[in-house]
Amino acid sequence: MTITEKSAYIRGLLEGLELDQDSKEVKVINAIVDLLDDMALTVSDLEEGYNDLEDQLDAVDEDLCSLEEDFYDEDGEEEDEDDLFYEVTCPTCKETICLSEDVLLKGEIDCPNCGESLEFDFDGICCDDEECGCHGHDAGCAHNDK
Repeated sequence: MTITEKSAYIRGLLEGLELDQDSKEVKVINAIVDLLDDMALTVSDLEEGYNDLEDQLDAVDEDLCSLEEDFYDEDGEEEDEDDLFYEVTCPTCKETICLSEDVLLKGEIDCPNCGESLEFDFDGICCDDEECGCHGHDAGCAHNDK
C-alpha cells in the first residue's frame, strides 16, 4: 500500500465514523487528515522526481562508461600510443610525477609539487639503434662512443 493509499484509507475510516462535523475535535481531525493527504501527494511527487533523476543519472553513467572505454585503457590512463610517459620521483618531496618524453628531453622542469628544479642528464644513455632514432648523430648518445 502506497502512502497516498494509506492516507485515503484513513480518510475513509474517519468518514465511516459519521462524527458530528461541527464539533471542534472533528474539525482538528479533518485538518490533520487534509495535511496527511497533502504530505502524501508531496512525497509521491518527490518519489517520481527521484525516479526520473535516477533514470537520467543511469543514462549519463552508461554514456560516461562508453566514453571511458573509448578513450582510456584498462588502467584508467589515457590511451595515446604516440606519447610515452615516464615516472620521475622528486628527490626533495618524494612525490612521483609523470612526464612526457618531450618534457624529459628539455633537460629540466620544476617539480609541480614542491617547486624544486629537476634536471635530466642523458649523456651516455641511449637505447638500441632501431629505437633511438639518433642513428649515431646525437652527441649524448652512447652509440657515438663506438
